[in-house]
This record gives sequence, C-alpha cells and structure tokens, in this order.
Amino acid sequence: MPMMDSFWKGKRVLLTGHTGFKGSWLSLWLSRLGAHITGVALPPATEPNLYQLAHVDKTLDSYYCDIRAEKALVPIVRTVLPDIVFHLAAQPLVRASYCAPIDTFGTNIMGTAHLLEALRGIERVRVILIVTTDKVYKPAGGSAAYGENDPLGGHDPYSASKAACEMVTECYRGSFFESRGVAVATARAGNVLGGGDWSADRLIPDAIRAWSSGLALHVRRPNAVRPWQHVLEPLAGYMSLAEKLWENPSRAGAYNFGPLAHEAATVREVVELARSAYGRGEVVYGSGNDGPREEDSLRLEVDKARTVLGVAPRWPLAAAVGRTMRWYRGHANAKDPRVLCDADIAAW
Repeated sequence: MPMMDSFWKGKRVLLTGHTGFKGSWLSLWLSRLGAHITGVALPPATEPNLYQLAHVDKTLDSYYCDIRAEKALVPIVRTVLPDIVFHLAAQPLVRASYCAPIDTFGTNIMGTAHLLEALRGIERVRVILIVTTDKVYKPAGGSAAYGENDPLGGHDPYSASKAACEMVTECYRGSFFESRGVAVATARAGNVLGGGDWSADRLIPDAIRAWSSGLALHVRRPNAVRPWQHVLEPLAGYMSLAEKLWENPSRAGAYNFGPLAHEAATVREVVELARSAYGRGEVVYGSGNDGPREEDSLRLEVDKARTVLGVAPRWPLAAAVGRTMRWYRGHANAKDPRVLCDADIAAW
C-alpha cells in the first residue's frame, strides 16, 4: 500500500475532478504526503460540498475548467507540466445520465480524449491514471464477478460512456504513450462510501438527507448487490498503482478496486448498517422495479490489484459504514470537516 512520503513529496500532480467527493478526499491525502497538486474541475456540484467545507482549495492550485472545452484545458495542462495525472472529472451518476445522455457522453468520452490529447505534448509526464467505474462491464447476468479481461459495455448512458472512455484510453496508450515509456492505466472502482458526499441519487447521501430531516429513506432496489467500500480504499489503490507504474510502466492496464467478490453486499444490508450506526431512521423498501434499468448484481474480481499492487481492503463493510456515519454525525455536531477527514485518513 502507499503512504510513502519520500515518493509523493514534491511530485507534480494534475488532478481533474478535484472539487468532487472523491477528488476532495484525494486532494487532502496527497497534500498530507507532500505532493504539489493542481486541480482542474467545474465548481462544486452540490451545496453543501466537501471541497468547500474542508477547505480543500488550501491544499492545491485550482482551475475551474470544463474538460469538454479543449481550448481552455490545453493551456492549463501545459502550464502545470505534471509528473502524474489522476483523471477523476466525470458525469458520475447513472440516473443523471438518463436525463442528460449527450452531456454524459461529452464529458466522459470527449473530456477524457481532450485531456489525453493535451498530455501528448508533455515530455515530463510519466504516469496517467484514468478513473472509470465498476460499471464498465457488459452485463452478463447472474452473480459472477467481473474481471479486467471481461467484455466492456453498458445498458445506461453512464456505463456506456465509461466503457467508451476505457477504449479511448487504450487507443491513446498504444498509439502515443507506450512507446515513450509513459504508463497509462485505468482504475475501475466499486461503490464508495464516506463522509462529505451530498450527491443526488446515492444511497448514503439520500439516507442522511432523509433521516436528518425526520423523513423516511425510500430505497428503490433493496436487493441489488454492489461492491461497497470506503472511499479511502480505492484512493489508496490509485496511489499505489501510480507508484508501481512509476517504477515499472509495463504494469499499465486496467485494474479493479473493491472488496473481495464474496464480500459484496445488498443495498438493504448497507441501509441497515447505516441505520444502526446513525441511531435512527425510517426506511421504505421498494419492489426493486422502480426507476430506470440497472444491473441486479455487480461484483468485482480484485485478484490483479492484490497480486500486482499488494492492495487489499483494510476496512470491512461494517467499519466502512460506521466510519461514514460517524463523519456525518460529527459534521451535524459542528465538528470541523477537515479534522474529520484527517482523522479517517490517519485511522486508515
């Protein structure tokens, strides 16, 4: 696992999506390790948001830029001249992708292409990590876990856009970067939990909004199975992967990050753990047929990350949910969000 100050100290890191949930957590962590970070993203999408609450802007140089705007993006990349790139900027929500498919395709596909094209002219760059999703795999039905060599695809616009993003990345790796010794990899992470997420149509943020207002949480698909994990787990994986690729670019490729396949859990299990940790909360479980089409079971095979990178989850599901709800309770009791994040990072 990472946490090597000697590696990250002084590294020039370009982080897209730094104003988002995962991007804010990654910014805080990289800053603790001594990296010099430049962020590129749209302004925070929710109110409240972790980026502002934890004063993430104090940890990096920030540019507000739409990655679909190539003419605006290229000068920023050429100014930063990064050693390592983490690309997290995206339209990240399945249900939102049904409402705005063209925006989703534009951001997730062409935004990635614009970034990779801008990085082609940067001699200094050595590692590029494109973060996609566990939903890039072509749905096969059943409960088998998806491995990195399984076919890509997706029924919904979000999943399809991320599968296409994987193909764009593979094209740029083979056509432009591999021959230069630049390591280009993709990271496919399972469903993340953690304090500071207020996105719409996500399970824990929906629960916090409902329970803190004395309302019932309505759960559409209680029996859906997902590879849940605390946000620090995949972020540690991303950093570990970047370190390994710096040492050995031949390890470039796709990597799954998540719990062991048999440790994936249902939505209902996560809700009940969250309700117990929060101390209260009414829940109304739906029939499982509400809303647009989604896969019933999604599990990841994570042997590659374990064997190649030495990455393994540290917090089981109950601990991940408990830490998450403790963060929200702390925030509700006026504790400093930055202190809450630092405590979780230190505990991890």
